[in-house]
Amino acid sequence: MDDRILPRTLKGFRDYLPQAMLVREQIMDTARRVFRSFGFSPIDTPALEYLEILLGKGGAETDKQLYRFQDHGGRDVGMRFDLTVPLARFAAQHIGELGTPFKRYHIATVWRGENTQAGRYREFMQCDFDTIGTRSTAADAETVLVAHELLRSIGFERFTIHVNNRMVLNGLLASLGLAERTTEILRAIDKLAKIGPDRVVEEMTQTAGASHEQASRVVQLVRLTGGNEAILAQLRPLLGNSPLGEEGLERLTELLSAVRAGGVPDHRIKLDVSIARGLDYYTGTVLETILDEVPDIGSVCSGGRYDNLAELYTKQQLPGIGASLGLDRLLAAMEKLGMLPETQTPAQVLLAYFDPARLGDYFQLAGALRAAGVCVEVFPEPAKLGKQLQYADRKKLRLAVIAGEREFAAGECQVKDLSTGESLTVSLADGAAELLQTVKQILGLGDANGP
Repeated sequence: MDDRILPRTLKGFRDYLPQAMLVREQIMDTARRVFRSFGFSPIDTPALEYLEILLGKGGAETDKQLYRFQDHGGRDVGMRFDLTVPLARFAAQHIGELGTPFKRYHIATVWRGENTQAGRYREFMQCDFDTIGTRSTAADAETVLVAHELLRSIGFERFTIHVNNRMVLNGLLASLGLAERTTEILRAIDKLAKIGPDRVVEEMTQTAGASHEQASRVVQLVRLTGGNEAILAQLRPLLGNSPLGEEGLERLTELLSAVRAGGVPDHRIKLDVSIARGLDYYTGTVLETILDEVPDIGSVCSGGRYDNLAELYTKQQLPGIGASLGLDRLLAAMEKLGMLPETQTPAQVLLAYFDPARLGDYFQLAGALRAAGVCVEVFPEPAKLGKQLQYADRKKLRLAVIAGEREFAAGECQVKDLSTGESLTVSLADGAAELLQTVKQILGLGDANGP
């Protein structure tokens, strides 16, 4: 009987092979660079929180998806389902020493026991950025600017940031006498693209107790089309003189003007009144970023304003605005678009190893290349050149530096470009200077005349 355990992963969870993980880390590095360029500081929080911290913060559906259990001390705990609720707890606990406004970013894993689909897993990484302690539209606009810069820096050009303000919807609902059923209405609106307007109206009448006329008014508002200015003009008469709706409209107008001035072109920013976002804690601006070439992937950078979330933990007013880059969903989109490179190693150069007596010389050459900013892999055992080059080809390294007994005796080495098959003979008479120059020139690493 074979007692070995079958190696497998849980449904909704996945392993990351080097090819995907290299891109994943590259995106995280890019995100960190963008966040820091706008003045956001890093934080971290525990994967586990007291269950009472998490329950009821994202809505009934999110509560169902929580991974929860009792720890060894008998405490009810849950695994964080996003990074925003832990941020609210974090801010309430530490804002006295941090001060406001407080701008943070957080790149970490979250867990939701939801149905899996393309680009959506039960364990996934979020790249969040938030501004706590201000209700200013400037912070909302900066959130859009960061999302725009993130997508551009990662390498996307064809994407659209959809924006809305929940005050507009809430104002209409108040004027229709549906303010108490806002959650049910917003959840129905969130399904508009999936089930269509007629079924959304039907769901509103069934779950929110709205009349057919009331539900139709809501759907009429969220289905407005046209350019941003045209939609703004159509919104005002539909709001029924609601002060809350008027404020939302003014904030939307100011937001669109600010992001345009900040460098977001008109074709990348769209006022979309159907955007509601599923989580209950959003109160104002909401945004979703859709890749134009793969819209079926869904939003790859989403978020919004949550002015009341921290009041569950503190009497201090801590309004917030932020968004999250969906790393794994973005990777799924990049895979569909053929954007994932084939490389399986961060190394750019393989230093072939032939002569065991020269191991110190190989490490010396590798060290000189690394000091110049070149990632180098030394083959771990002396082997035939063909085997070492096959390894380099499989890992998609760009160059191979080849030096055996004959080359060392002649004071030279070969630099082989594995993408073209061409080889250059490089002198080692002046140490590694000529080798460094040649390698950096081929790889396009800055000044080829110096390290």
